Amino acid sequence: MKIPSSALSDPFYVGSVQRLFAVPGDDSVMVTQTTAKGSVFDVGAFFEIEGHDVNRALFRHALYSGMDDPEMWKRVRSAIEAAPELEESYRRELLTGALESCCERGARTHHEGMLDAVTGEVVRGGVPENPSAYNVVRKYQILKPTRAEFLGAHLFDYSQFAHEDGFVVPLEYIVRFGITSASSVYKKYVGMDEKSREAFERELGVSKPLEAWQYLEKPVGDFTSKFEPEDRMVSKQEALVMSGLTGEQFIDSGKMAILGAWAVRQLVEEIGLLMWDIKWEFAKDGDDLVFVDTIDTDSFRGTMFLDFEGDRIVNHYNKQAMRDYFTLLHGDWIEDVKVAKGRGQAQGVAFTELLQAGQADGSYAATPVVDPVFLEIQQEKMSSIREYMLGRAEAAKVKAELESAGMREITFYRDRGVLEGLKKINGV
Repeated sequence: MKIPSSALSDPFYVGSVQRLFAVPGDDSVMVTQTTAKGSVFDVGAFFEIEGHDVNRALFRHALYSGMDDPEMWKRVRSAIEAAPELEESYRRELLTGALESCCERGARTHHEGMLDAVTGEVVRGGVPENPSAYNVVRKYQILKPTRAEFLGAHLFDYSQFAHEDGFVVPLEYIVRFGITSASSVYKKYVGMDEKSREAFERELGVSKPLEAWQYLEKPVGDFTSKFEPEDRMVSKQEALVMSGLTGEQFIDSGKMAILGAWAVRQLVEEIGLLMWDIKWEFAKDGDDLVFVDTIDTDSFRGTMFLDFEGDRIVNHYNKQAMRDYFTLLHGDWIEDVKVAKGRGQAQGVAFTELLQAGQADGSYAATPVVDPVFLEIQQEKMSSIREYMLGRAEAAKVKAELESAGMREITFYRDRGVLEGLKKINGV
């Protein structure tokens, strides 16, 4: 199958970090083009990391292609069997059902292959001779909940989902191996009183208080809404009702999210990264659950602990690095984004509209420009990971390069007088 990029017309969707194209003569699939642009705090794309478009597409292609292979899941099974920290009941639950099926025939994903940048050939296994920013994926319906008003409250009706098929489940599945200081779960937790914390711990499924930069005794899953104006954390019970899945399918989807997270964890640990959390999305296709949407280094939190001038500091190898950059060097803008989000939630409108209007009249700080030196460091990180995914660099070499880039990033902050601020948010 060939789809020359010249055959693609204008995209039918333009997002903050990807564009979607129809495939002439085949409505069952579409072409995704990842971009080099970046987005943080949900404000849209406003910076660019050179080469990150192909890096993102390659990570997706390599991972999703591997998920078709039962051997990947057998390695996951071995890792779960050998994990000393897991309770036996938890281990048994993960090893049955969804994982047994994956070990027999692989997992279903929406991925169909990557386009060769020169020939337009759709390469399903292995990496194209000329990697591109274009992947081919199977299409699924995007259904959105209907909005309802009740005594001034803004509600969302998900009842239609239970009667549909071939749709993207309206949830983001978040799997956490550990808790970081910047995670939404941890920020919510530290603001609670003792009784609320205990209830929250039970909801997450942990047996002890949450601590930043500590691995949990077992991976846990939580959920956020997907198709509402603002993402919000929902309980497991509400997630089941929202999902449109049967109880059994919902349980399987939760297991698959954890199993997929374990597969990515094994991959990144080879190059020296600790994986803390990852987001997944699924589609319902008859009785099957299908991994869908983008998956790249910005989809999970991978870090290294680096020793710098007598301190141990966490360095990030995903877009958390960009979030920290704005937090440390452009706090006024961050505060205005938070204010706009609060207003948007109260009014039931997209906060970006309020933010843009406030920037236009001068009441909100302008969107900042990223220092090119910092962007160059992020480019080096992502390029090293790309070379590993392409099989052009050994794991040990990539690990050393990632550590070196991380040290340059910490030096960048020291030279700009915000090292103490960095240690406050990423010190261990």
